[in-house]
Amino acid sequence: MDKVKIYQRVVTIPTYETGEPCKHPLFLEKRVYQGSSGKVYPKPVTESVSDTKTDVEYTAIFLENEYLSVMILPALGGRIQRIFDKTNGHDAVYYNEVIKPALMGLAGPWALGGIEFNWPQHHRPSTFDAIDFTICENDDGSVTVWCGEVERMFHTKGMAGFTLYPGRAYLEVRGRIYNPTEMTQSFSWWANPSVAVNEDTRIILPPDVHGVVGQSRGEVSKFPIATSEFSGTDYSEGVDISKYRNIKTPTSYMANKSGYDFIGSYDYGSEAGLLHIADHHISPGKKQWTWGTGEYGSRWIRNLTDSGVPYVELMAGVFTDNQPDFNFLMPYEEKSFKQYFVPYKNIGAVKNASLEVLANLEVKEGRAHLRLYAPADIKIHALLTGKAVASYMKETIELTPYGSYDEWIDLDPEES
Repeated sequence: MDKVKIYQRVVTIPTYETGEPCKHPLFLEKRVYQGSSGKVYPKPVTESVSDTKTDVEYTAIFLENEYLSVMILPALGGRIQRIFDKTNGHDAVYYNEVIKPALMGLAGPWALGGIEFNWPQHHRPSTFDAIDFTICENDDGSVTVWCGEVERMFHTKGMAGFTLYPGRAYLEVRGRIYNPTEMTQSFSWWANPSVAVNEDTRIILPPDVHGVVGQSRGEVSKFPIATSEFSGTDYSEGVDISKYRNIKTPTSYMANKSGYDFIGSYDYGSEAGLLHIADHHISPGKKQWTWGTGEYGSRWIRNLTDSGVPYVELMAGVFTDNQPDFNFLMPYEEKSFKQYFVPYKNIGAVKNASLEVLANLEVKEGRAHLRLYAPADIKIHALLTGKAVASYMKETIELTPYGSYDEWIDLDPEES
């Protein structure tokens, strides 16, 4: 495909509509929300959601290349509603076929599904507001959809540019935040993708992450095997908290520190996952949130979707590694950054990743299991070395988004 397709379409989505916002905005000066300030003035707060589902029409923007179809809803804060991987028929992010908000957002309603971009605070104050958008068709055949607004609380301007390239099985997100005022303003920016989960789902943090922390670093746990109490649950017997099925209660954890550029999830049942990739010097935040597998979590899932399918959030923060920590914009300052979302398959828990190649290497019973995936057609020169043997493998490999490389390699007994 030489050029990405772009089109607008009116879609009908069953929706539990929200009530009218309060006529008089509340000051809420001492309200605490998710470990941060709950002030929203002059943003009004909505305090009701209908129990009746009705069909509502939304203008959706679709980006499509040979590998992915991306659906964007400017009418709901500019969220990405769907990323459909055409190579394996898998929804890379949680595709909620209803809009069923619960009153858990900073300004009231919040809806499950897709990717929400939270700024200048979590959950985004305008997550249920219609925002402006424009479409740019680029010379290289890619298309960018810009969604943006000047938010009411601090009057800062935020924009997200969603770019799909021909021949690339990933979505690029360019963030731009600008302070047009004469005062220093605070902000945070966390991309918040939701992914459907089940008994076979594992959270993927980089291999140098051996510890995780809670909100505001109030709790600490080893990772992936927790051995102490964390988030109100006793893991002293040793529990793998990278596996969704092992987390029974609502749990949030963030990577304590990492020199890698990715976070993700993988479903071993469908052999498919999602990876977020961004420069860790700019985007150090790597977070997992789940309601847990208990009855309390099941009730919340029923509050947010009619399908009953559970989810986790894989949040990625820029300029901060812990959600309640904010950054600052000086007067007239602009900050910009890039984030990438890469659907992938057939390689298990990623150990290293770039936009060119995703890699997983595991050693089992004297053999190395090497699996590689690329989000574009590419030819690479692969070399596997060890301490005992100079070269176990040296070959040229052609990779494509439609498949993966999967090879077992016998190792010398000294290093197996």
